[in-house]
Amino acid sequence: MGLFDRFGKKNVAADLERELPYAMKTEFVPYKLKANGRGSSSLFIDVRNLTKEPVMSSLVVEVPQKLNLDTVGMAKEKEIRIGMLGPNEEKRISVDIFSGPSTDRGDYTLSVTAFVHYRDYGHVLNSMKKRIMISAL
Repeated sequence: MGLFDRFGKKNVAADLERELPYAMKTEFVPYKLKANGRGSSSLFIDVRNLTKEPVMSSLVVEVPQKLNLDTVGMAKEKEIRIGMLGPNEEKRISVDIFSGPSTDRGDYTLSVTAFVHYRDYGHVLNSMKKRIMISAL
């Protein structure tokens, strides 16, 4: 019997570290970017909590050098704080991806990382990463 069991609290950190915390589905609208010019596509991310506990969640979206997360062309990484996700709760997040004059034709790999936090957003308990591709024509 652990210390938390005596006070009626259960330690769920070990379970949250072992399990896959999220189910992520991604979708681009439109599904292609404009090459060698200014264009944009919306990335829709559906995040569902697979654990049996409510968790504090955030996402980090990273794009390669020739793509951007803003119209100015400076942001290559974006953090989105989702907040608390209840058990089996799902949220839909939208992120705009921009192409520019330096965007060549081809496929580009983006990465989306979902984090489980405890206490605050500075403490990470678990995470999962998904790599997705978008084409520029």
